Amino acid sequence: MSAIPLFHLAFPVDDIAAARRFYGGLLGCSEGRSSPNWVDFDFFGHQLVAHLAPEECGAKKTSAVDGHDVPVRHFGAILPMGEWEAMAQKLKDAGTSFIIEPHVRFKGEVGEQATMFFLDPSGNVLEFKSFADMSQVFAK
Repeated sequence: MSAIPLFHLAFPVDDIAAARRFYGGLLGCSEGRSSPNWVDFDFFGHQLVAHLAPEECGAKKTSAVDGHDVPVRHFGAILPMGEWEAMAQKLKDAGTSFIIEPHVRFKGEVGEQATMFFLDPSGNVLEFKSFADMSQVFAK
């Protein structure tokens, strides 16, 4: 059995120092290589690269999902339920303004999941989610 490939995502930020405080400090992602214009983060075992590109920042479009307007452009992580609950509390304690508050969507349906949406300092949207039953991640 081969190892699961690592995911890589490069995304824009408007302030490298603020990205370091948010991803490294608040979210607890260790830092890898960097330059004055970009920084690598270990995002739950995957490589995120914050690139200084202020003109590219922000989310504009939404899509209706289970009664909420979900920002179309977003990224995040699927965490074990205990870690998701701890992250939700950590974000609440830090005064995070949620786009969509932590809650369970698709309750009682295939794909039931805990989810929350919030912004990084550059206006990029993050979603953290969890499944009580991880076999439901790709269930139809």
